[in-house]
Amino acid sequence: MTDALIIILSTLGAIFILLAAVGFLRMPDTYLRISVTTKAVTLGVGLILVSAAIYFDELSVTSRVLAIILFIILTAPVGAHLIGRASYFLGVKMWDKSVMDELEGKYKKFSHKLDSGDDLKDEEETEEEKEKG
Repeated sequence: MTDALIIILSTLGAIFILLAAVGFLRMPDTYLRISVTTKAVTLGVGLILVSAAIYFDELSVTSRVLAIILFIILTAPVGAHLIGRASYFLGVKMWDKSVMDELEGKYKKFSHKLDSGDDLKDEEETEEEKEKG
């Protein structure tokens, strides 16, 4: 019974990682690639680690596996967010068929702080006046 469970979990994990690789190749822009790889690889690696914990069936291995899974779940989305944010601030173009850029006009150009967008216009005008004068 445990052998079948190990085979199922590791196969599902490998399939998710394969789908992430295919998605990385097929997605048209950086932001979609980040989204695909973060979600699918995190799930795939988690499933493979769970199958390893079941296979070895020792407390020390299981605790290490749980620590690694927790670390991956906490760090992968944060890393993807930072890469996406840096890409946006560096001016990496979105896909031509993207419907909406929700960050457009909502961050300060020099400090990269996010705002509601209403008070940004006043501050940008003040910065432009300082540069001119």
